Amino acid sequence: MAAPRQPVPAISRPILAFFRSTARRYFRRQFHAVRARNLERFTHPGRPLIVYANHGSWWDPMVSVLLAAERMSERRHYAPMDADALKRYVILRSIGIFPVEMHTARGAAQFLRTGKAILESGGVLWVTPQGRFADPRQRPLDFKPGLAALAAKVEGGCTLLPLAIEYPFWDERLPETLLHFGEPVHVAPGEQDIQLKLESALLVAMDELKTVAIARDPRAFTTLRQGSAGAGGFYALGKRLAALLGRRPYIAEHTPLPEAPE
Repeated sequence: MAAPRQPVPAISRPILAFFRSTARRYFRRQFHAVRARNLERFTHPGRPLIVYANHGSWWDPMVSVLLAAERMSERRHYAPMDADALKRYVILRSIGIFPVEMHTARGAAQFLRTGKAILESGGVLWVTPQGRFADPRQRPLDFKPGLAALAAKVEGGCTLLPLAIEYPFWDERLPETLLHFGEPVHVAPGEQDIQLKLESALLVAMDELKTVAIARDPRAFTTLRQGSAGAGGFYALGKRLAALLGRRPYIAEHTPLPEAPE
């Protein structure tokens, strides 16, 4: 007799819509802009799809919510979270976050069962395989083994898309959110020794993002969301008054940058 199929976590559409609206508002208020490179790799992926990213900030899960809302809203998106932490944020279960016991064999089995069910049902899985916060300059990446193990178990194979993330300050009061999708990694069922391949693909993406981030040129990116600009307060009021008196356009940015086309 076949084992019962692992259920896929339920997602509440109203709560998901609320969280997506909240993510858009957060990024608009807290960042100068959200900019991405190689978006076509995300919007035209293979199936099943795992997006895996470096994990440098509290903002990383919000990035996944925003990307899903802006570029792949028609598909269901899921991510694992430490079971103890999720107990404090139960509402997150309603948007596709599922619990995994950290550092136990049972937790590893939970992740494999639920992840496999999600992928084979057509859902997108988001993973931070370092399993902890880590500076984007830290090497080696030291992935946990669960991602590679899951990828090899998916029937028909799967695509893993590396995503490099940084939050640098350029010339404005608020930081940028910079995203760079690396080359997809295609894994066949039962394939062995893929962890090094996955780590290498993300390392390449992180190094490429570092290079363009240092250049500070928004034309290297697609601007997903434009956020707040300028210093605000009396400084911004003075700039507005000077522009009005000088009969010239008001520019909020401290250093106006050439923008890439949407």
